[in-house]
Amino acid sequence: MDLTLVIVLVIALALFFDFTNGFHDTANAMATPIATGAMRPKVAVALAAVLNLVGAFLSTEVAKTISGGIINEGSGGVLISPQLIFAGLVGAIVWNMVTWLYGLPSSSSHALFGGLIGAAIVGAGVASVNFPVVVQKVVLPAVIAPFTAGVVAWAATKLAYWITRRYDGRPDGRGGFRYGQIFSSSLVALSHGTNDAQKTMGVITLLLISANLLPAGSGPPLWVVVACALAIAIGTYSGGWRIIRTLGRGLTEVKPAQGFAAETSTAATILASSHLGFALSTTQVASGSVIGSGLGRRGASVRWGTAGRIAIGWVMTLPAAGVVGAVAAFVGLLGPVGILIDTVVAVLVITFIFWRSRRNRVSSANAVAPVPVQGQSDVAESGRVVKIRKVKPLKRERTGRNPA
Repeated sequence: MDLTLVIVLVIALALFFDFTNGFHDTANAMATPIATGAMRPKVAVALAAVLNLVGAFLSTEVAKTISGGIINEGSGGVLISPQLIFAGLVGAIVWNMVTWLYGLPSSSSHALFGGLIGAAIVGAGVASVNFPVVVQKVVLPAVIAPFTAGVVAWAATKLAYWITRRYDGRPDGRGGFRYGQIFSSSLVALSHGTNDAQKTMGVITLLLISANLLPAGSGPPLWVVVACALAIAIGTYSGGWRIIRTLGRGLTEVKPAQGFAAETSTAATILASSHLGFALSTTQVASGSVIGSGLGRRGASVRWGTAGRIAIGWVMTLPAAGVVGAVAAFVGLLGPVGILIDTVVAVLVITFIFWRSRRNRVSSANAVAPVPVQGQSDVAESGRVVKIRKVKPLKRERTGRNPA
């Protein structure tokens, strides 16, 4: 297959991954303001789309980490070919779609890294992966950042309720935090653009370097920045309603003060990581912040079953995407026929997942509906789950007789 055609195909696939990243991670910024009623769902995702677009232009440090850090360079350039980058993207996209189907806020970033690493190992050997950089800039932040964000969100929630303690017992006493949520969620969306859009920029730049169209160590060209910014913005506007529902309702019942604290913690952690060039998972940070805010509000409850499912998804993402990427690379190395097989199989899998999602559709209309908990039917205003028991009808009600 002609190299130019392969490059065009990989760029198209990378931009599609950027699109899936957008709708997969919309929840990171907008789940809590939608859940508390601070913003209408469609207004929230439109705002997130615009700010993701703007954020993509603010920094390129993370892009440089991906294009010049994770994959080693050899005497002839980076030790990875466009075909292997294609296979890595297939692994990332397939895993993104699977976790979206089940409403799991997994890491698009780790799916991308896993796919690329799996493909690189199959096609270029273990030595092609710069494991010290992977540990330093990917694995350690994945462990530290959610915990840090959760602790900060817990402290911020405690502080918010302590400052406004005079409003205890008044249903709308802390409603002013809804206005603060508009600002804090906007900051999260902006920070998401500065971190996640850059990952696709890094992949396309790595592709151009591997094809000898850019010198090693180059940053992303302007057209790459613009294309990636537009792709993630369009994906964000599409709205990942399934994951919005999980983060907004599935982990804990979010109140305005909680939401403000969680979003502020998320934004601060992501912006600091982007500045340091850490390829952070914004999803993990947002999930950690929501859990921390739930622990910080007195009377709130965290649904640890849902949190456990999310944690399992986190642990599985890197190896699962790596396995898919490795298989795609093995097939892709067969030549043009292998690339064609990878493309057809990926399209069929994605089509099946979209078809399967129609059986249990989640949209802007029901994204904020309470998530059912087994054996429980409602959530009290205090945040504690309340079990509603059925009351047996009286004998005269069962027989239909009226009292004399």
